[in-house]
This record gives sequence, structure tokens and C-alpha cells, in this order.
Amino acid sequence: MRLDGKVAVVTGAGRSLGRAYAIALAAAGAAVVVNDVDAESANGTVAEIESAGGRAVAVIAPVGPTETADRLVAAAIENFGRIDVMVANAGVLRDRVVWKMSDDDFDLVIETHLRGSFTCARAAAVAMRTQEQGGRIVLIGSPAGQFGSFGQTNYATAKAGLVAMARTLALELARAHVTANAVIPTALSPMTATIPAYTEVYEDYVAGKGIPEEYRRDHALGSPEDVAALIVWLASDASADVTGQAIGIGGDRLTLYSHPAVLETRDSAGGWTPDGIDAVWHDDLAASAQHSGPPAKD
Repeated sequence: MRLDGKVAVVTGAGRSLGRAYAIALAAAGAAVVVNDVDAESANGTVAEIESAGGRAVAVIAPVGPTETADRLVAAAIENFGRIDVMVANAGVLRDRVVWKMSDDDFDLVIETHLRGSFTCARAAAVAMRTQEQGGRIVLIGSPAGQFGSFGQTNYATAKAGLVAMARTLALELARAHVTANAVIPTALSPMTATIPAYTEVYEDYVAGKGIPEEYRRDHALGSPEDVAALIVWLASDASADVTGQAIGIGGDRLTLYSHPAVLETRDSAGGWTPDGIDAVWHDDLAASAQHSGPPAKD
């Protein structure tokens, strides 16, 4: 599946998942604007792409501010003539339970993940509409945003918001033939390594020991390169009719997530009283209530 002639921007592309996305897009033929806050990492990704015969430039800046988003799109147009794909990947973690989470902990994560994706998506949308040749916007979610995650009020909130953002962008940009989708990756990364259950698996992976089959199969946990396959497909012409979706990938598993849906409704003529709500809840609706957290594994 080729992306020859296309131009992509990948934020947070200096290492781990973002780096894998940038390299995979370039290997498929796209020119890539590599963004990161760390110059050495970003330039390292560019060097790897160029050593393989690809085209790439680095833009060193934190995502979040409008100025950064505008710089990224301008770099794509100035260096490669256009922009076709925006992959808003950059992010940070500040994990703490809510009673210990500071304003700064919350604001930094929201600024980077949620506002950064918004400003980058907006800048890309403006340019893509001007080009009048369509485009692709890919936002990066997380299982934390789908199910909630203990100790990650900031991160889960941002990631849930990104799925809603993708669905809304899909509606707003449909007439311009710009698709917007959310990718929900599950891969070994420095972020995954902070989860105690996966710390040793990550360390073994970094040491070159591979990923055990049961983690790839039962935990949908693979390498960043496993996720990159979905990014390339969403960037391609083959996915032109795919928009407004949340699609998960990791290890051996590809997942299509549902949109929120109404589970049950009950009507009461004239409205509801607190006692009436209590009665119908405990006698009826409680049986359909869903719990926070990922579904139990079989």
C-alpha cells in the first residue's frame, strides 16, 4: 500500500509510537514532517528516514500552542508542497489519583493531548480545505479513554475527548473529503512500562527478547510497528470511506469500538420524582448498569 506523493505530519515522532508512525509512512512513500520537543530524537527519526531513501524534516516545538500547529503545516507546505495527513500523537503522562493531582498535572496533559490535537487538526483542516483534494486526520486515543483508568483522570479525560473530537471532525469535514478517525493503540512503550503488569515485558522487549505470544494475543500488546500498519492504512486512499471511527490495534488484534449507545429508557407520565427514580433503578435499570474499567478477560 503506497503513499507516494502524499505529505504527512506526525507529532511526538522522536521515539516510540510516533517514531514508528513516521518511519512507516515514509517507507510507504510519504514525505514526513517529524515533530518532537527533543531535537536529538526528532533529528534521529529524520536521519533514519533519509538513510532509507525517504524525505523528512524536523520541527522542534511542543504541541498545544496554535503557533506550533501552524509551523507544522507550514513546514509541510514549504518543504513538500502540500499536506495530506495529520497524525496528532504527541503526549505526556502525569499519573496521580485525583486527590493528589495538581492543577499543573491536569493542565499539562490536557494541553498536550487534547488542545495539541485540536490545534493541529484545525491547522490541517484549514490547509486541506484550501487544497480541495481531501485529507486524513488521525487522532491517537487510548483504552484509558474508552474504559477509564485508575490514577489517570487527566489522561483518560483527554483520550475520551479525542474520540469525540474525531467523530465531530468527521461530520464537519465530510464535504471537504477529509476523514477523521481515532486510533486506540496498545503497544509496548515508555508509557506502557509505567503499568506494573507490563514493566518486565517492556524491559524484555527493549532488551531484544521479543514479545510473548500470550501478550500479543490475549492482551493485544505488541510493538509500535504493529500499530503503524493501521496509521498507514488510514493515510491511504484505500480508507477514503472510513471516517468518524475509533479503531484499536495492538499485537495480533484489530478492534472496532462502538459509538456510545442508549442502553435503556423508561418513561413516567408527568415526570420523575426521586422516589420514582430510586424504585425503577433498583427494580429494573441496575441490572443493565455498566462498570468502569476494561472488560474482564476470558
